[in-house]
Amino acid sequence: MMSTKVHEDDQKAVAHSERTRTEKLRNENEKTEGRTSEREGEREAERADQTCPECGGSLVADSEHAETVCSQCGLVVEADGIDHGPEWRAFDASERDSKSRVGMPTTKMMHDKGLSSNIGWQDKDAYGRSLSSRQRQKMQRLRTWDERFRTRDSKERNLKQALGEIDRMASALGLPDNVREMASVIYRRALNEDLLPGRSIEGVATASLYAAARQSGVPRTMDELTTVSRIDGMEFKRTYRYIVRELGLGVQPADPEQYLARFESELDLTPATKRRAHDLLKTAKESGITSGKSPVGLAAAALYAAALLEEEKLTQDEVSEVSDVSTVTIRNRYHDLLTAADEADALPPTAATDEAAA
Repeated sequence: MMSTKVHEDDQKAVAHSERTRTEKLRNENEKTEGRTSEREGEREAERADQTCPECGGSLVADSEHAETVCSQCGLVVEADGIDHGPEWRAFDASERDSKSRVGMPTTKMMHDKGLSSNIGWQDKDAYGRSLSSRQRQKMQRLRTWDERFRTRDSKERNLKQALGEIDRMASALGLPDNVREMASVIYRRALNEDLLPGRSIEGVATASLYAAARQSGVPRTMDELTTVSRIDGMEFKRTYRYIVRELGLGVQPADPEQYLARFESELDLTPATKRRAHDLLKTAKESGITSGKSPVGLAAAALYAAALLEEEKLTQDEVSEVSDVSTVTIRNRYHDLLTAADEADALPPTAATDEAAA
């Protein structure tokens, strides 16, 4: 009898635990369904808020008048909205900078990323009045200590000199800010991976700028970089190959068409000649004759060949002066371009005379 009673108690306990588990599952399902219905209600409310109550059209926020209006019927759904912009107005860049309460964004083009202080060089107070002799001495001393704190170790001094060199060369070559930013990142990587020992700061800075220009699609020739750099061509080429190999930079071969826009603007060619030059280079790339040849020479030859085909007055000396490519290279390359495009027979009769004169 005792064993039968124990068995019945066990069955009751199991049944009670199953009922408890079932109730928990039911409660969880009800909570999940409730949350789902709440989310659906919120979505419907958001959709209702984004549609016009009259015609069902989409609502547009008019920030100028602080209103929310319907794009179809013009109903003003909400007025006197909150303007999250500044409470002041500015009509030029200097006025906007003087009223702004925030500083410039961080940038890789500065060794401290633009986060440190900067004491101006003007010896004037906030009202534009000149400082006294004692105050000028005090400010000069503060500038000295500020500069020492900004470049506290050799690595920061190295970075400051290199980024200044990159900015100088980029300004001389007319390169945009995104190229300077990328060149600064490449130089920082080379500095962090200890690639500078045994090499000059100017050499690594020049190689970083050249690689950044190639990667950004606005390449410059090595001769152009050598002209504005403080190192010779051999050191530049050797350092560039080393940086690309050690950092694993994905620098693709330069496209001749990337040089065309700059040469065209300096030569002031007609739109028809520009289009023909691009077509010649595309045909040459499809035929595979551009492999292993200088992209600058191909671009210069394409401009000269296009000018001949369009009967526009353009000499090889003019193209050579703009592109810094010899006339011999232009003559050799433009024949290849015309042959690939099946345009050799379309040359005007003055082409032979022009070639002999050159």
